[in-house]
Amino acid sequence: MIKKAFPVLGLSIFASMLGVGIVAPLLPLYAEKMGATGIWIGMIFAGFSISRTVVMPIAGKISDRKGRKLFLGIGLFLYAIVSLGYIWAGDVFQLTLVRFVQGVAAGMVIPIAQAYVGDLSPKEEEGKWQGYFNAAFFSGFGFGPLMGGALTDHFGMNLAFISMGALNILGFILVIFLLPEPETKMTKGPITPSFRKMGTSNVIKGLLGFRLAFSIGRGTFAGFLPIFAGMYISLTATKIGILIAANILVMSLLQPLGGALADKLNRNVLVVTGSIANIAFLALIPSGKSFLDLLGICLLGSLGGSISMPAASAMIVEEGRRFGMGSTMALFGMVFSMGMGIGPLLGGTIVDVLNIGAVFYFGAFMGMLGTAILLFYVGNR
Repeated sequence: MIKKAFPVLGLSIFASMLGVGIVAPLLPLYAEKMGATGIWIGMIFAGFSISRTVVMPIAGKISDRKGRKLFLGIGLFLYAIVSLGYIWAGDVFQLTLVRFVQGVAAGMVIPIAQAYVGDLSPKEEEGKWQGYFNAAFFSGFGFGPLMGGALTDHFGMNLAFISMGALNILGFILVIFLLPEPETKMTKGPITPSFRKMGTSNVIKGLLGFRLAFSIGRGTFAGFLPIFAGMYISLTATKIGILIAANILVMSLLQPLGGALADKLNRNVLVVTGSIANIAFLALIPSGKSFLDLLGICLLGSLGGSISMPAASAMIVEEGRRFGMGSTMALFGMVFSMGMGIGPLLGGTIVDVLNIGAVFYFGAFMGMLGTAILLFYVGNR
């Protein structure tokens, strides 16, 4: 069934993330034009992640019992409507509110879609299908900054926000009319989703610690690379979009290869290897003095993500079969959202107290901490 369902699911996620990616290089600059300080920029990013974090475990657990399709449809539709709120927002408080509501919608989309793929993935092919899912996710998010930068430079930010809403409506239509509801183990009832039971798994504890630290680093990158590149190297919105797109698109292209490796090699080793590359990527950003410098550094980050992410996702799918796929994916996504919120929030404080370069060193340190946690819990697995 997965070969029939995945093209529809992958295309809908691609369309949705293309819309989300459009605003990635624009939001910090948009907020700064409203007079946002480093702390407010952190709050704008954190608001999205906080609301998504709250919604994810609720949506995941209910989807294990009631099905996935409803949550995907509602989330995509709400995402599309709230996208127009960026045009309405007139100050940093209203912009933060829009991001908060959009985080609610996001909490019903990505972890549920990933659980859908996990439900249908054959054993020993978890890495393969998670790699394909990650490729659809990141390719949409990667092309988005290119579109966002170009649209802003030529037509203004409002058209970029409208485009985000239209693309999420497309994803909604694909899900509602073309995606079947999977018959999951949860609907048959042999497993009771329990977050408490998940706490007994060293694999889950290790992966959650790694995921939290990794996402804190990604949060600093997403929140402050546009400012670093724009203010300190004087790059245009288009070039900033290219940097973010290059990092994400190359990572998306390599996801299927990373997934194939995750089905053949030791997944723990792959996660650690990719994490080391990601640590180096964040630590090198402050040394970038030109567009080409930052482009090379961003490509190093792409390599790290393409090695670690499919392997980590495949390990989570294995645990999802024990504890409930929707609940497990939601917990995995929830921790990622927490990190994406904590990273910009702490990063904003670091920028105001120290300087913008220190933000990326902080992200690299968190990557080292997350790798140590993973090795502590699952190093001998």
